[in-house]
Amino acid sequence: MRTTLALSLGGVALLGALTLPLSARGDELPVPVTVERLENGLRVVMSPDHSAPTVAVAVYYDVGARVEERGRSGFAHLFEHMMFEGSANVGKGEHFRLISTRGGSFNGTTSEDRTNYFETLPSSAVELGLFLEADRMRSLNISAENFENQRQTVMEERRQSYENRPYMLSFLRRDEIAYQGYFPYEHSTIGDMADLRAASLADVRAFHDRYYAPDNAVLSVAGDFEPAQLMEMVQRHFAMIAPRRAPAWQDPGFTAQTAERTDTMTDPQAQLPAFHAVWHIPARRTPDHYALKVLGAVLGMGESSRLHQDLVKTREIASEVNVYTEDRRGPDLFGVWCLVAQGHTGAEVREVLYQQMERVGAEGVTDRELEKVKNLVRRQFVFGLQSNLARARQLAEYELYDGNASLLRTELDRYLAVTREDVQRVARQYFAATNRSVLDVLPPPRPAATAPAAPAGAH
Repeated sequence: MRTTLALSLGGVALLGALTLPLSARGDELPVPVTVERLENGLRVVMSPDHSAPTVAVAVYYDVGARVEERGRSGFAHLFEHMMFEGSANVGKGEHFRLISTRGGSFNGTTSEDRTNYFETLPSSAVELGLFLEADRMRSLNISAENFENQRQTVMEERRQSYENRPYMLSFLRRDEIAYQGYFPYEHSTIGDMADLRAASLADVRAFHDRYYAPDNAVLSVAGDFEPAQLMEMVQRHFAMIAPRRAPAWQDPGFTAQTAERTDTMTDPQAQLPAFHAVWHIPARRTPDHYALKVLGAVLGMGESSRLHQDLVKTREIASEVNVYTEDRRGPDLFGVWCLVAQGHTGAEVREVLYQQMERVGAEGVTDRELEKVKNLVRRQFVFGLQSNLARARQLAEYELYDGNASLLRTELDRYLAVTREDVQRVARQYFAATNRSVLDVLPPPRPAATAPAAPAGAH
């Protein structure tokens, strides 16, 4: 589940110590950004910071669930696992050992829009991180044994993370309903079980050959290093990797929704009823998206938010309510996820929810609400950039998605520029019933109570 404002960028503060003033505006953020491009197309983003002897290395590939074809879902996520299975000069399990024995950490994640891999290391070991990323970009070991092993691992992850956890399958169903007909976001990142079982070794090798190449990637490094020395290392390890020059992904086109969509599912793991209500909104970094995120914070961020006060505290008809945007590169969602209190129904809660949203459209938000949200945004944004890892990841994302890592420096200003009029306008514009999809999630029916058996001999 995503938070209302996905601005807290993660990472551990001890990994770096860049000091950013809480009063800062975006154009004042002292985040150094330099971008170089190798002849093979690899973009290299550098953000040096010598305040702590650590460094973060992140590689972002322009491959996520959105590029997958029907019948071949889950491939991007499968390679998140495959990329740790060894390469020409790194044995199986060696990536883990080489990083951990130097006191570092590492991971990888997959989303609809990208796949990333990252390490944090002492600055003296930065070349190790570069070598490991380059070796698996150039010569990943896609053997039948590794493929079958990781296919089973992913299938088990789906069972554990979705099928055996309450409400999680509803998030997959939510996207199927809201994005029906738009396959890039309609299907799950984790992949369909039938697709994973049907995948062949030739299929996954072809997928890797197309997408895991320097001209489809961004390398981002933040922390204690000298740019000139770092570029020498990057040239040494990445320059010989051949580009693939694969055709760019073609968006199949999204058809706007014209009528409300509703569905109900039973979740065997659920204890209470719940529901999703989602509306289509523009993609991340579009002008209205900033106002919509501010609106989401007013409605659902924290215990003082409008929905928590009304639904949870005053009326006691909901146990939990979260408001969020998915922040996707393509058509996005504004969503409300609500856990309904015992004895109440989703329809009862939604009636109040829709009234609150209509109220914003009619009356707007208060100056105090807007100021509170902007203060939270500023705090989250500034604190979220204090670790090397957070900066490396965010800079890579801006370079990959927008072609300009330096946009990070002024992103905060876009939130701070949102006005009360902006919030009221988007509240009126996007929340029509015809733009809405609703999914009710119900617990399984409780067994009917049985009368106790009559004592033997009773009449």
